[in-house]
Amino acid sequence: MTRFELVVATRNEGKRKEFRRILGRRIPCIGLFSLNDFPGAPAVRETKATLEGNAVLKAESAAKFTGLPALADDSGLFVNALGGKPGAKSARYSGPKASDASNRRKLLRQMKGKKTRGAVFKCVVAVATPEGKAVFAKGIARGRIVQEERGRRCFGYDSVFVPCGYGKTFAELGPRVKDRLSHRARALEKIVPIIRKIIS
Repeated sequence: MTRFELVVATRNEGKRKEFRRILGRRIPCIGLFSLNDFPGAPAVRETKATLEGNAVLKAESAAKFTGLPALADDSGLFVNALGGKPGAKSARYSGPKASDASNRRKLLRQMKGKKTRGAVFKCVVAVATPEGKAVFAKGIARGRIVQEERGRRCFGYDSVFVPCGYGKTFAELGPRVKDRLSHRARALEKIVPIIRKIIS
């Protein structure tokens, strides 16, 4: 079986591992790189106002630089009590030098005392070819924000978000369950047929 190579337009190894778990089960012949495998790959400023715009921007940049089809996502946590924040700026919620931990701390501070705790994770996954063609798919996961962090297997906002129908956070549920329920998994599920068309 021919090995198909795809670049994930990220330097976040946690995200690459998640992509590998989800896509590897559906496209066994896929080889997944990240931007860490391509020294000199330009950092892309997420200048678009929407998740769709930023996902396509990152995928096109990676495909052009590497000469390989590229996959990128842009995700956001939209919290009802905060008017939809952090939204498209979820990764930079606590400032220019934001980390996952500092973003979660800020979110929990702002949610302190809030009775309404509903939230939605949204994800847009884009695939771009070196020739300049790009398509995207969307996925969502509904749930609520907890009072304090729970769970050690943490990536992004996983330790503060409980998906609908469950009593545990994504961080407590672990990757096997999260890979079925998450916004990213649902978007990737929709993009798989498109990747298969690129392969064939």
